[in-house]
Amino acid sequence: MYNKPALSSSDVEFLLDAAKKYALDMGWNVSIAVCDDGGHALGMLRMDGAAPFSAHMCAAKSRTAALCRKESKHYEEVINLGRPAFLSAPVLEGMIEGGVNVVIDGCSVGAVGVSGVKSAEDAQIAKAAIELLLEDLEKKEKK
Repeated sequence: MYNKPALSSSDVEFLLDAAKKYALDMGWNVSIAVCDDGGHALGMLRMDGAAPFSAHMCAAKSRTAALCRKESKHYEEVINLGRPAFLSAPVLEGMIEGGVNVVIDGCSVGAVGVSGVKSAEDAQIAKAAIELLLEDLEKKEKK
C-alpha cells in the first residue's frame, strides 16, 4: 500500500492567503484556486476587482495541472507547437499558463491555479505561494 502526503485545509488556506498577499503586493486582482491531486476543488478566492471569468479559469488551470501532474503551461506549448488535438482532451479546459503542481516529498498533492493578469504573472503568483508553503512545512518539520 502506498502512503502519500495530502493538502490539509490549513495548507489550502495558507496557499490562498500567500497567493493573495503576493498579488496584492504586485497590484494585481486575480482569482486563485487550489485543488487536490484528482483535480477536486479544495478552495477558491476571487479578489475584489478580478474579472468574473477569472474564477472559472483559475479552477480550470489548477485542475489541468493536478490531473496531468505538470504545469498547465505545458499544454499551451504543445498546442502552439502544432498539436491542436489536445484542445479536445476531456476534462482539460485550462490549458494555458497559470496552473502549477504542488509537489511534497516527490508526490503531486494538488495544484494552484491563478487567473486575472498575464499568464506568466498568474504562474508567478502560484509558484510564490507554493514556495512559501514548502518553506513553512520545512520549518515545521525541523521543530
